[in-house]
Amino acid sequence: MSVIPLLPLFHRFNKQFFDNSLTVNQEPLVKVRWSDNRLKTTAGFYKRKKINGVIDSEIILSKPILSKLSNREIYSTLCHEMIHAWVDRILKKNEIHGPNFLNKMNQINEKENNFQISVRHTFPVERRELKYTGTCKNCGEKYMYRKRIKNIACKKCCKLFFNGSWNKNCLILFDL
Repeated sequence: MSVIPLLPLFHRFNKQFFDNSLTVNQEPLVKVRWSDNRLKTTAGFYKRKKINGVIDSEIILSKPILSKLSNREIYSTLCHEMIHAWVDRILKKNEIHGPNFLNKMNQINEKENNFQISVRHTFPVERRELKYTGTCKNCGEKYMYRKRIKNIACKKCCKLFFNGSWNKNCLILFDL
């Protein structure tokens, strides 16, 4: 299946589920686009950054994952990311899948018959093998990773000894 144009869908869902709040003078507050072929482990994401005091945000959907699936999965993923944009840009809340997200998701799911939004998808995603072993320098616990990650800390030790805050005493060290 080929990829479908996202902007008309964005406008349709914005009108249908978000009371046109994600546009100003019919211009989207959020850019919407397909990924290049590098986004292979997640179906889509919402991101924002501030440049010179101006918020720049966008929704990116994975071409490698979603182009193999039906429109139903594309609709679900786009709407999921639009909820993130709505929570951030309209409600001005800093949450991932918190109460505002879940309430909006449930409202849409009650109205919608063609697709359902979920917090996590079950789309087929190729994952690289876990081939790197990291060891917490504090407790000695070993963890497996797909790649070496700089400055990652043991979550268990950070919670136990540093009130959940990252601390260099809990760094994960990787074997060479």
